[in-house]
Order: sequence, then structure tokens, then C-alpha cells
Amino acid sequence: MTPRARESIENADVVVGYNTYIELVADLLTDKPVIGTAMMQEVERCQKAVEEALAGKKVAVISSGDPGVYGMAGLVLELAMKYPAEIRPEVNIIPGISAVGASAAILGAPLMHDFAVISLSDLLTPWDVIRKRVEMAAAGDFVIALYNPKSKRRTSQIEEVREIALKHRSASTPVGIVHQATREGENMTLSNLNEFTNEFIDMFSLVIIGNSQTYIQEGRMITPRGYKV
Repeated sequence: MTPRARESIENADVVVGYNTYIELVADLLTDKPVIGTAMMQEVERCQKAVEEALAGKKVAVISSGDPGVYGMAGLVLELAMKYPAEIRPEVNIIPGISAVGASAAILGAPLMHDFAVISLSDLLTPWDVIRKRVEMAAAGDFVIALYNPKSKRRTSQIEEVREIALKHRSASTPVGIVHQATREGENMTLSNLNEFTNEFIDMFSLVIIGNSQTYIQEGRMITPRGYKV
């Protein structure tokens, strides 16, 4: 969390968010009204936030590490834009530290060249579309960062990603897995493209698949930028 994000939460009249994220910042919410909802209630949650802002309150919408990266920033803007400009509440997007950036720093420097970020969640995006994006990123030799890589319900997709990537790069390609990045219980695992799906992966994990130049040295995952060293 950035200092600006923390300050915004502390100065808010009302805090709105997904229940799991609310719990992560409970120490900042003492004596503050909180509106929390469960998964799959994103529209209702963000609509309530806009309504609270229309009533003149300062509202902080908590939305993972960075609200603009698979977060609620877009949905809040879309809902706010439905109101006439003269009454529309001001919406400020406050960037945080995204999971991909935090995880990369924990692993070393795997994102030093072009990379693609792909969510494997098919709740809002058809799997055929996700699979095509993985195929294109793998063929283009992008480093690939995977959000929402595996859930209790969705277990086969990560295996399919592995098979797609193996068509385009070596089985020994480094793969890094970070669980609970920057949170309590943080840990990382270094593996390779052939074997990484044998490791523990869940919805609080982020997976980074290296490109053809990525290597591991002394426990650090590095993708060269091209400098002569």
C-alpha cells in the first residue's frame, strides 16, 4: 500500500470493498462506516459507493493492490459516468503496488523486457479468448504474468497454459510463483515450465513465466534487457 492510498482510507467518511480486502486493512477502519460485500457483487458494491459519494461523503473503494489492474476503477468510473456532469461525484484513481510488480521484485527482475499480464479467471472473459491471448503472448516470446491462476473450481486452465507455452519455449524456462506478495505468509517458489504446475498455486498466487532469455542465478529470476555486461 502506498502512503497516498493509506491516507485516503484514513480520511474517508465511508470505506467500501470486497470483504476479504476489508479484512486486510481492518486496523485502518476503527470507528469508520464500512460497506463490504462478497465475491460476484462488484456492481452492487460500486453502485453503493457512487451513491454514498452523491450524498456528499468521501468514499474510499478498496480494490486489491492497484484498483486500475483487474480492480474496480473502471467499474466505478462507468457507474459514475451515468450521472449528469453537474451532479457526478469526482472520482480519483489512486494507484497502488500491483501484484505483478510486487511479485517481480520478490523473484528478482523477471520483467525487465516486454511482458504480458493475463488473468486466467473466466468469470467475465470466455476461456477461448483467454487461451488465444496466452497463445499469442507465448508465440511473441513475452514474459507472461498470470493473475488468478488457479482456484478450487478452476484447476485445468493452468495446465492448459503450460501446454501452450511449451509449444513455444523450452521446458527449462524459469517460472516464478509468489504467494501472498507483500502480505503475511509471503513466499516464493522457483521452478520451470515443465514442472511448475506441481507447485502450490491458488488465487492468492501470481505466476511469472520467463521468456527465452530468462534465467535463474543464485535464487534470482532475471530477464536480460539487452545491456552488454
